Amino acid sequence: MDIILGMFTVGSVALLGAMSPGPDFAIVSKNTLCHGRRAGIYTALGVGCGFFVHIAYTLFGIGLIIAQSILLFSAMKYIGALYLLYLGIQLLKTKKNTLRESEEDFSKTKRIKNREAFHQGILANVLNPKVTLFFLSVFTQVIEPSTNIFIQLGYGVETAIIVTGWFSLIVFTLSHKHIQGIFNKWKWYIEKILGSVLVALGVKLVFSTRE
Repeated sequence: MDIILGMFTVGSVALLGAMSPGPDFAIVSKNTLCHGRRAGIYTALGVGCGFFVHIAYTLFGIGLIIAQSILLFSAMKYIGALYLLYLGIQLLKTKKNTLRESEEDFSKTKRIKNREAFHQGILANVLNPKVTLFFLSVFTQVIEPSTNIFIQLGYGVETAIIVTGWFSLIVFTLSHKHIQGIFNKWKWYIEKILGSVLVALGVKLVFSTRE
């Protein structure tokens, strides 16, 4: 396939995949709303770096092994589901504070470390076997055995950049002062909704198949 056409195909599918609701979107939204813009950016970077992990083992052929092995696919699926369930339950367990918090107090009590936000992003992405299937389905359409390794890496880097850019846009949108103001007012209810979404995604992942 022509390189330009391949880049367009990979980029378009990557953007559409990032825009569809899923664990990555839920994690980025959760950390942005609950912990602020910085946490959201680090989470988005984590998601982007997660794609590099998928790129690496896909190019080495390990992705095909995971997709074809029921044991490996299931192990990856259940670990990812448990992680999403854990994050969701943590949000559902938050208690409602009857006292009105100032924005300064809120930022101090709800902030998480950058490294933690980054780890949440990368784990949510890496432990999602659906992303593995995404890379296999897309890359087999644009990559041939004779395709130069640097071109293959270029497709991967393009995907990671597009995904990181999309989620960064989500972060800046959700961290706007007006949206943050609404969240601060209704944060307990929104946290419950986000927690329920994460739990639902975890349950959905448990019952996902390789089809």
